[in-house]
Amino acid sequence: MKSEQEKPKPELDLDRESGNFHYPEQHEFDAGTGLSEKTIDYICDVKSDADWIRGFRKKALSIFQEKPLPTHWATRDLENVKFDSIRYYLSSGQTPKRNWEDVPDDIKRTFERLGVPENERKFLAGVEAQFDSEAAYSNIRESLSKEGVVFVGSTEGLNKHPEIFRKWFGKVIPSGDNKFSALNSAVFSGGSFIYVPPGVKVKHPLQAYFRINAENFGQFERTLIIADEGSELMYMEGCTAPKFESATLHSAVVELVAMKGAKIQYVTVQNWSANVFNLVTKRALAHEEAEVKWIDCNIGSRLTMKYPGVVLKGRKARGEVISIALAGDGQHQDTGAKMIHAADETSSNVVSKSISIGKGRASYRGIVSIPKHLKGCKNNTECDALLINSDSRTDTYPAIQVSGNRNATQHEASVSKVSAEQIFYMQQRGLTEAQAMSLSVNGFVNDLVNQFPLEYSVELKRLIDLEMEGSVG
Repeated sequence: MKSEQEKPKPELDLDRESGNFHYPEQHEFDAGTGLSEKTIDYICDVKSDADWIRGFRKKALSIFQEKPLPTHWATRDLENVKFDSIRYYLSSGQTPKRNWEDVPDDIKRTFERLGVPENERKFLAGVEAQFDSEAAYSNIRESLSKEGVVFVGSTEGLNKHPEIFRKWFGKVIPSGDNKFSALNSAVFSGGSFIYVPPGVKVKHPLQAYFRINAENFGQFERTLIIADEGSELMYMEGCTAPKFESATLHSAVVELVAMKGAKIQYVTVQNWSANVFNLVTKRALAHEEAEVKWIDCNIGSRLTMKYPGVVLKGRKARGEVISIALAGDGQHQDTGAKMIHAADETSSNVVSKSISIGKGRASYRGIVSIPKHLKGCKNNTECDALLINSDSRTDTYPAIQVSGNRNATQHEASVSKVSAEQIFYMQQRGLTEAQAMSLSVNGFVNDLVNQFPLEYSVELKRLIDLEMEGSVG
């Protein structure tokens, strides 16, 4: 085991305001506003898509147009998404650069402010940086390339590795899964494609940064990660956008495939500005004895709807979702998890913690399904919520369906409010009210934050400190 001095000490800058800047647009390709077959053709022509992709996109567009908006939750917020006013493709015509010095200056300045090149040099095995619709930079350590690891943008993966990409693309999350997966399938651009060969264990994280720079824009990255038999990897993503008056849409699709005995950890920290509608579909397929762990932190956005899931397809497969959601004033974090048991002796664990501040609203929405014909399956679900103000709101909607008498599940939920006596006690010992509040909230999430990679846990606590500064008074 490495000593503390030998461990890398990266410093990711996830300051709550670090993403609140933008540079003037200089796009060579702009599909304009609105969504139609003409938009699809424009995107296909710019990206030189194969005929089957063009057909895939147009079929998905039809599904999107036919499916209504979800009416059973978040309806009022979703009605503020004006699909005809959104720009669906913006690009400067860049192809992903392998050398940071070759990245265009305006894009380089953006990501340097977010700390991308420094982080790569310090501890990462590979980095991808996406600016609006396309990846501007993509690089991986030479040693991993020699082992056969592929880490490129989705467009490059589709063009250069079609035999792997096409086999799983759209199989874990079909276009018809929901309205927003259909939207992504129609206009997807950017995202990551990762393939780890059998037995290869990627020791350092692979990381992607997704940056929205333009106003009235929709970002629709598509990520596909395949861990072959016995392989292991950790993938981390960070997302930012500047504050605009108009709504910005982020609607990604993430598909994970863990083959027999493989392990995937997928870590997300989203620091969106309050004008972003964050509507994301994430799902993994876990084969025999495979493990998939989602570690998810949602901060910012006007509305987030995201429920990472695992389909436990193989015997003794294991799935886990660890999530933290912080809903500030005027925000709604509607997050949760889906665990679908489809084989004997599978196990799943869901731990969710949410904090609601001001008039913020946090909702947990989950599904656990264990059919009657299975045996030896286990699930644990824990949902804890903390309310900061009297106007704060939290809701929990667990749907746990366990049949038969050969499986086991347990569910625990709690709602608590920051104690006025506790705050008063800490103030008597020299803390300000904001510091006392921050200490209480960090204590509430501390056990989960410790499960985040080292390079994120300290910064998450800092983000919470920043949020608490505006929550009192």
